[in-house]
Amino acid sequence: MENYRSVTKLSDLKAYLDGQPIVAFDFETAPDDAYRNEPKAALDPHKAHITGVSFSVSEGSAVYVPIAHKVGGNIENADAVWAYLKELLYENKSVVKVAHNLSFEAMFLYAMGIVVKAPCYDTIAASQLTLKSKWEFRNLHDSGLKLLATQLFCADMPSFETVTAGRHFDEMNPQEHDALRYACADSDYTLRLYYKFNNWFDRFLPQHRVIVEQLESPTAVYCGLMKYNGVPIDRDLMIERQKEAEEKIAEIKKKIDGITGGVAIGANASTSAFKQYLYKDLGLPVMKKTEKNQEAADDAAMQMLKEWCAENKPELVRLFELVQEYRKWGKLKSTYIDGYLTYVNTATGRIHPDLMPLGTETGRFSARNPNLQNCPRKTNDPIGIRNFIVAAPGNVLMSLDFSQIELRVGAFYCRDPKMLDTYRSGGDIHAQTTSVIFNVPFDVAVDKNAPDYKEHRTIAKNCNFGVFYGLFPRGLQTTLRFKAGLDTPLDHCREIIDNLKAGYSGLTTWQEETKKTARETCYAETWLGRRRYLIGMLSEDWGKRSFAERCALNTPIQGTAADILKAACGRIVEGISERMWLRPLLQIHDELVFELPADRLGEAIRFVKACMEQQPYPEFDVPIVAEVSVGPRFGKMEELED
Repeated sequence: MENYRSVTKLSDLKAYLDGQPIVAFDFETAPDDAYRNEPKAALDPHKAHITGVSFSVSEGSAVYVPIAHKVGGNIENADAVWAYLKELLYENKSVVKVAHNLSFEAMFLYAMGIVVKAPCYDTIAASQLTLKSKWEFRNLHDSGLKLLATQLFCADMPSFETVTAGRHFDEMNPQEHDALRYACADSDYTLRLYYKFNNWFDRFLPQHRVIVEQLESPTAVYCGLMKYNGVPIDRDLMIERQKEAEEKIAEIKKKIDGITGGVAIGANASTSAFKQYLYKDLGLPVMKKTEKNQEAADDAAMQMLKEWCAENKPELVRLFELVQEYRKWGKLKSTYIDGYLTYVNTATGRIHPDLMPLGTETGRFSARNPNLQNCPRKTNDPIGIRNFIVAAPGNVLMSLDFSQIELRVGAFYCRDPKMLDTYRSGGDIHAQTTSVIFNVPFDVAVDKNAPDYKEHRTIAKNCNFGVFYGLFPRGLQTTLRFKAGLDTPLDHCREIIDNLKAGYSGLTTWQEETKKTARETCYAETWLGRRRYLIGMLSEDWGKRSFAERCALNTPIQGTAADILKAACGRIVEGISERMWLRPLLQIHDELVFELPADRLGEAIRFVKACMEQQPYPEFDVPIVAEVSVGPRFGKMEELED
């Protein structure tokens, strides 16, 4: 039986919440007057406000506190209510704060100067760390509150659209049944999910409960801060570069037309007409096919055709160079200029991407709307996309990037003496690998004037970043060709990998033991026990089994590195309420980006470095280093020396 009621007096709210160790809460929001007709404005804290809050302290029980309804009764003295909630609940370290999609609530609270402190619990994260079948975890689409309440509790959860019938929530009377039940059910079933998921964790995967409580929930709060702050951009520069890109694309297209006679190539040079021109009119060999067994025209196919033409039809090499340039400029314009511009928030002038802490199977973040994580680096960006991100006047951007975190984690796992000694002594791992695979003294490997220094170091870097994940000779050859522009014979690639494994004695042993364990269990885990099922380990298909084996090697390293970053995010959340001038903006792989007043830079560096470089686990005996870069624009960051 549901016991839901509306509360309009602070004394009644205190009577319900005081002394409760676990409190679930949920916000109802509505657009500000200027944005009443804008779709989804109610989800944007820059365009909306909290209409009311529901709380639940026991299953089947909830209260709703109306704050800004246009009809019906609201709570008396809302400012006093928020002051009470800040102290008693949101920043109280003795109360577990439970929310479904905690980053949303954290974002609206942050707008009011409140940062949710641990202990907290995000049931949407818990959902994604529980199984929906024997081998498969729930994903974000499986984790909506109403869907879970229906599936797990057979609850009757009408949709927002059904309840509001086209109105905003602040136009509903909070004392009437439909509005009251809708608001209270959200916090009630959030609390029920808390107990449901924890019972499941305790029975089947205890470590996932630890991950939800200690990593994912504080990280959800951190994501709320990033989402609220948004990324400051130079819109005028974007418009300027947009025009330059259009002119460059037209110029390249004209040159291609001069070679092809004006064949329609489309926006990405992959039309059927262009394929016909290549494979039928010119009679070029089909170097690669699509999954549907058709002639491919992707970047790899263009590169292969270019190499074939270099030997057989050199007069056509220029065509493929132009096509590659045309595609590069087209992607830069469509994705990073046109695409970014569509997401500029009209209230803030900033871009506020969605960052999803559980967007990948290893536990790494993903991003969308837009995906600012794939922002190109300066070395592959003639437009200067990163320069679009610019600090506000008087501020600077600060980036802290884990130095070689996956290699450090790999050294920790495989326990290879040379790797461990290199990191513990502050040495150069790429030089160490150069020494190992080319059998040269370490002094020669670090000598920038030595013969073949640049090529050897490039090969060593690619080996380091690939060999932990089961790199094959052909894979190394392909990587070196496309990423480094090196044409390395296959036999030489095989020799390099053999030398690497022989030189790092612990590496092969760890890889074989890890794959053996994965074959026995059909899963891989991070150091904290974040699990990834790998049913492909049982496949008779070599391709599927080989992929699963690479995942078995990848997951402990990449996933543990992700866990270390999330632990750092939690520490930053813990201390940021005393540093509200420090504004988290972005997470890009192993990097955290902030905006802050220029005169607080030293304090910010000390604080964030301490959060990131702290030993993550008692057993982790490899030093962690966070490198600092600072600048007015993201594309003009300069690394600071310690």
